[in-house]
Amino acid sequence: MSTTDLHAPVLSDAVGTDRWYLSSAPLGRALMHLCAPMAAAMIVGAVYNVINAGFIGSLHDTALLAAVTLGSPVLALVMAVGGVFGVGGSALVSRLLGASEHDRAQADQIRHVAAFALWGSVIAGIVLGAAGLLLLDPLVRLLGADAATAPATRAYVAVMLAFVPVLAAAFCLEQLVRSEGAARQVMVGLIGSTVVNVLLDVLLILVLGWGVAGAALAVGVANLALVGYFATWLTRHSEHVRLAPRWFTLSPTVLRPVFGVGIGELLQAGFLIVTALVLNNLAAAYGDGPLAAMGVAVRIAQVPEFLVMGITLGVLPLLAYTYGKGDRARLRSALRSAALVVGGIGVVFAATALAFREQLVTAFVADRSVLAIGVTILTAQLVAMVANGFTGLLTSLFQATGRALAATVTSVTHGVLFIPVVILGERWFGLSGIVWSLTVTECTVLLVGAAMWLASRGAIDRGLAEGSTARAEAA
Repeated sequence: MSTTDLHAPVLSDAVGTDRWYLSSAPLGRALMHLCAPMAAAMIVGAVYNVINAGFIGSLHDTALLAAVTLGSPVLALVMAVGGVFGVGGSALVSRLLGASEHDRAQADQIRHVAAFALWGSVIAGIVLGAAGLLLLDPLVRLLGADAATAPATRAYVAVMLAFVPVLAAAFCLEQLVRSEGAARQVMVGLIGSTVVNVLLDVLLILVLGWGVAGAALAVGVANLALVGYFATWLTRHSEHVRLAPRWFTLSPTVLRPVFGVGIGELLQAGFLIVTALVLNNLAAAYGDGPLAAMGVAVRIAQVPEFLVMGITLGVLPLLAYTYGKGDRARLRSALRSAALVVGGIGVVFAATALAFREQLVTAFVADRSVLAIGVTILTAQLVAMVANGFTGLLTSLFQATGRALAATVTSVTHGVLFIPVVILGERWFGLSGIVWSLTVTECTVLLVGAAMWLASRGAIDRGLAEGSTARAEAA
């Protein structure tokens, strides 16, 4: 094989292909291709959360809504497992794809990264899910459930724990599909999974009357279908991703970069679990009403929040690819454009939701006491959402460029700050202190993230220079 063959591009970058959008498409088209489908899928997911709350709320049992809120740390557990392998693996895959433009050997590593990410998430999910089921009763008490909410919380959490390996695999595979710029396929999978979820909710909650256990089962089965879709698509359409166990490896060249980025996701999710436990236990002292209001308000605020997340997650493969390729100008332009979109969307949606906040909350709860606190929580959530959008974009930049320390510090700061803020807020201001603690924390984390970005600019520039030099030598 000639030297030219060794350094030839390994994927088609013809106009309109996923590779073209990552490599050389005009930024406007690239961002639309990568972010719009992700944003649409995230919004559909957020709308589903609202509909799901409506299904459970139709049973007219506040304890059921409270149980779903108390069980939310289990979903954070799934993010912890899937995020370590999925986010770390996908960021590395995108960088390797960019580097493969001038070094074919980089593309050969992708199959090992993908197999390690998938099977690592499944194995970790099995271990954690089994441990959670063995310690179910102590876990339910730790989540903050009281005598009224414990039975429903136990039912919800038990089903979710049984599906942790499936949920972790689905999240990991989603990241791997996104790593190749196939955002449209991710959208199709997520929206299809949401439709299945809604249909199962109707059957399991409204028809069979299985309550929160039915809601959890619907989530698990829908994600099982999602695993099948993503695995099939990658097997048929990806040139380099391989999912067979025989490609699994424990090579340091795979483990180090995957865990370097993924550890930030693990720590962030771990802190989210701890902070959710603290929040639930503090809020539980004020009765089931605030817990139910918190669950409704959070789901409403997730609609604009998930739209912003669609942008910050959608742009990550583009940032990673351009970094691996050594294209400084494209990376900076992509980051600047994404920041403008995130800011615009955050402000517009937050202002709109704030203007109609009472009408939105009233659509789900009629209790005046729950309505009042729900409006306050929604306001706090929306303000925090704007700050969180910019923090998410900075985190995507750190993950895309392999800045493990910066990504970890930004992720850990949230948990480290939130616990003392919410405890002191509750002590000084009561329930209002709990409600606004997230807003104070998110704004502070944004400042920390900006500081880490300024501190990391030199290292990012050096990495871009190395990639640019390698590309020039290959040419």
